[in-house]
Amino acid sequence: MRAFTLSLTAAPADDGAIAPGWIALGATSVVFHLGLVFYGLTPALVSRPLHMALLLPWILVYMAKTPAQRISGCLLTMLGIAACGYIAVNESMLADQYGFIDNHLQMAIGLFLIALALEAARRAIGWPLPLVALLALMYGAFGQYIPGAFGHPGLPLPSMVGTLTIAEGGLWGSLTGVSVGVVAIFVIFGAVLNAGEAGQGFMNLASAVAGRLTGGAAKVAVISSALMGSISGSASANVASTGAITIPSMVRLRYPRSLAGAVEAVASSGGQIMPPLMGAGAFVMVELTGTPYTQIMAAAMLPAVLYFLTVWIGINAYATRHDLKPMAESERPGGKEVLITSLFFAIPFVLLLERIFNGGYTPQYAASVAIFAGLALLCLDVTLRFSLPGFARRLSEAAVTAGRQIAVIGAIILCASLVVGVLSLTGLGVKITSGILSLSNDMLWPALLLTALACLILGMEVPTTAAYVICVSVAGPALISLGLEPLLAHLFVFWYALLSTITPPVCGGVFIAAGMVGENWLKVAFKAMALGIGLYIIPLAMVANPDMIQLAFHPSAALFDALKVAVGLGAISYGVIAHKALWQRGALIAAGGMLIFGF
Repeated sequence: MRAFTLSLTAAPADDGAIAPGWIALGATSVVFHLGLVFYGLTPALVSRPLHMALLLPWILVYMAKTPAQRISGCLLTMLGIAACGYIAVNESMLADQYGFIDNHLQMAIGLFLIALALEAARRAIGWPLPLVALLALMYGAFGQYIPGAFGHPGLPLPSMVGTLTIAEGGLWGSLTGVSVGVVAIFVIFGAVLNAGEAGQGFMNLASAVAGRLTGGAAKVAVISSALMGSISGSASANVASTGAITIPSMVRLRYPRSLAGAVEAVASSGGQIMPPLMGAGAFVMVELTGTPYTQIMAAAMLPAVLYFLTVWIGINAYATRHDLKPMAESERPGGKEVLITSLFFAIPFVLLLERIFNGGYTPQYAASVAIFAGLALLCLDVTLRFSLPGFARRLSEAAVTAGRQIAVIGAIILCASLVVGVLSLTGLGVKITSGILSLSNDMLWPALLLTALACLILGMEVPTTAAYVICVSVAGPALISLGLEPLLAHLFVFWYALLSTITPPVCGGVFIAAGMVGENWLKVAFKAMALGIGLYIIPLAMVANPDMIQLAFHPSAALFDALKVAVGLGAISYGVIAHKALWQRGALIAAGGMLIFGF
C-alpha cells in the first residue's frame, strides 16, 4: 500500500515513464465511467460526487508544479474524497432535505466543497473562471444589499449552500451529469484512439488527399486538424499534436512562419465545432436544449464544413501572395500505408455512427462500443503486428490521458455549475436578459452583436465550454425571445465563445502555434484572423440562413443555403487575403456579403 501511495503522489518521471499508481487511477476512472453506461441508473448524488472524487488527485497532485503544491494537493485530495464520500454514502438522507442544510457538519462540508471546486478549477486552468464563480457566489450571498433592479431579496446561507452542494443543483446539477455520463465517455474514446495509430492515420489520409496540391502542407494541416479535432475537441491539444508534424513541414517548404503558425492555429480551433465531440459543447447543448444528440450533430455539420472550407480557400488566396509549394512526393505516404493506418480510426468511427444512427442507441453507449473496438486495435502496431508489450504501453497511455482529461473538463464544468446554480437561485440571468433586450431596443441583430461581444470578452478568460454555458444562460433567453430557435441561439453562442482562440489580445491557439514556429504572436494572430474569417461570419450566416442547420429535416434547403454561404465566404476570403487590386477586393467582399445576407 505504501509503495502504491508513493507512486501515486510522485510526479511523472523525467524519462517519460508513467508511475503505476497513475495508471491504476486512470484505469479506475475509465472503468467507473464506462460502468455507469452499463450497470444501470445510479443516483445523481452518488455518481457525481464520485466523479469529483476521482478528478481531485489528477488536478491537485498530478498537475502540481512544486513540492508545496503537491503536499497541499495531497491533503486537499484526502479531505475532498472524504467530503464527496459523505455525499455519496448519505444520498438517500440528503435527498429528503431538499437542499436545506440542518447541521454544522453539513455546512462545513458544503462550504469546503465549494472552495475545493474553485481551487481545483484554479489549478487546472488558472484564475479567471474561479473568479467569475466567486463573484457569482458573493452576489448570491450579498446581493440583497445591491440597490435597484440587480439586487435580490436575499438567500438564507443554509439554503444557498445546501442547494449548491447537497441537492441536484450547483455542483451536482445537470451539467455535471453531462460531464459524468457523456463527456467522460467521449474523452475516453479520444484517448484510446490517440494512444494507437489513429493520429498517424489522420495525417496519412490528409497527406494523401491534399499533399500534392498548391499549399499542400497547409491543406494537410486543415484536414488532419479537422479529423483530430473531431475526437480531441481541444484547440491546444490539436495544435500540439498535429502541429508538431505540419508546422515543420510548412517551414521546410519555405512558407512564411507567420502563415504556418496561423494555418495550424485556425485549423486546430475548428476541432471544437466539428462533430462528434465539439469540445464537450454538443453534450452540454443536449442537456440545455433538450435536443437529441443526433440532431445537434446534423445541425453542426454544415457550418463546421464551411469553416474548414473557408480556411482552405484562404490558403488558395495566400498562394497569390506566396509560393506555397505542395509536399514533396517522398513525404507523402503510399496507398497501402494510408489504407492500413486509416483502419485504426475508421473502424471505431464507423461503429460509433452505426450504433447511433442505425442501432438507435444513446451516444454514450455507441461510444462505449467504439471504445472496445479501439482497445482491441491497441494490440496492433502500424504494420498490423500483434505486440503484447506494445498493447500494455498504449493501454497505460490511454488510461492516464483519459483520467487527466476527464479531470480537467470535470473541474471546469463543476466550477461553471456553481455560476449556473447562483444564476438560477437569484434570477440574475433573467435580469441580464432584460438588460440585453433593453440595450438592443428589442431588435435581434443588435442583440446578436451584444451577445457576440460578451462571448468574446468572457471567452478570453475562461475555456470555450464554460464561456458557452455562462453566456447562453444569460443571453440565450433574450435571443430566443427575439425569435431565434433555441438550437440556433445555442449554436450562435457556442461559435462565438470560440472567438478568443484566434482573436487578440488573448488567443490560446495562436500563442501555442507562434511558440512552435518561433514567430511573433501578433503576426500569427493577424493572419489567423484573416484565414479564420468564417468564425466571425458563419454564426451570423446561420441566423440569416436558418435552413442551414436543418440538415436532418430539410436536407435540400440546408445544402442550398450552405452552398450559397460557401460561395459568399469564398468571395469574402479572397477579398480580404488575395493579392489583387483594392477595388477588386472590395467588390469581392461586398458581393460575398450580399450573397450571404442579402438574398
